[in-house]
Amino acid sequence: MVTTKSKGDEAEERALAHLLGCGMKLVQRNYRVARGPSARGGEVDLIMRDRDGTLVFVEVRARRAGSHGGAAASVTPAKQRRCIYAAQHYLQRLPSWPPCRFDVVALDGDTIEWLRAAFDASPR
Repeated sequence: MVTTKSKGDEAEERALAHLLGCGMKLVQRNYRVARGPSARGGEVDLIMRDRDGTLVFVEVRARRAGSHGGAAASVTPAKQRRCIYAAQHYLQRLPSWPPCRFDVVALDGDTIEWLRAAFDASPR
């Protein structure tokens, strides 16, 4: 039976394989914080290390097709805030903060688009 969870897991697997193939290294999957800027807390789908040492927090979004703005357009400001909150929580555990960025891997059907530095943690 295909569930929303299994579709999300498949999308994350595809995104991870793509990023690994591009030379990134996996640090952690599905980092979650129970409480945050919303009742839902925060989550980072993939935490990766780029070749230059940058710590990359990756949001993975998938849609069957690119209509209605596609997967990338579904990364709303609220979703960004939850991801930023979880990333800040993760970074607090480290002795020093490395360079960081927020990427999005958007899967629209069979198409994968990797958006580097898709959003940032600057106050708005």
